[in-house]
Amino acid sequence: MHFTSEQRLDDGVVEREFTLGEIPGTLWTPESAAPLPLVLMSHNNGLPKADPRLVARARYTAARGYAVATIDAAGCGDRPRSAADEQARADLRRAMQAGEPVDEIFESFIGPMVEKAVPDWRATLDALLALPGIDGPVGYSGGWAALGIRLAVVEPRIAAAGFFAGGYVPRAQREEARQVTVPLLFLLQWDDEGNPRRRALDLFDAFGSEEKTLHANLGGHTGTPWFELEDGCRFLDRHLK
Repeated sequence: MHFTSEQRLDDGVVEREFTLGEIPGTLWTPESAAPLPLVLMSHNNGLPKADPRLVARARYTAARGYAVATIDAAGCGDRPRSAADEQARADLRRAMQAGEPVDEIFESFIGPMVEKAVPDWRATLDALLALPGIDGPVGYSGGWAALGIRLAVVEPRIAAAGFFAGGYVPRAQREEARQVTVPLLFLLQWDDEGNPRRRALDLFDAFGSEEKTLHANLGGHTGTPWFELEDGCRFLDRHLK
């Protein structure tokens, strides 16, 4: 892991950009030198790690005493995308805007993206836990529910997870949800235009966790109330500190 920049922000958080081979990432930490639990914070598949909503969540969480990291995994953010990937994205957007069935397009596009992203996230986790001052436990928090489900199943170091939305998740991860047993916080926007409510509720029901909590709020996809960030940190505090 090679750090390429460092800046101290006005909220007492240190932001460092890094590269791990071809993987670009960002690490936020509080200025405190105490050993820190780690939160892997993903964005919606395809969005860059510099997405303003993700950065705001990461800084808030780091200020609460966590090391928070995100990456641009394969096919995401500024990472190279194939012509086939770009065509699939365009087909998916067109079908959703037209109200046409999207399941098969979604499966052929998002399923392989999850499989390619997981090794990058696990390699990043290895490198982060080798840094001084970061010793776990590890939590996952993000809007890419399919990735979080897969990581929670294959990565025993993840001790708790927070998922957003979850209406559109590939069939493989919907089946794997039954194998997720870590404490879970699931956020749902009741009027999310991009995530069917019934599918999200069915996914929540499928999780195998004995401790799982559903928070539902009125509003569209980007209308999650700010207080959910506070509740999310309290959830992490219970399970990672």
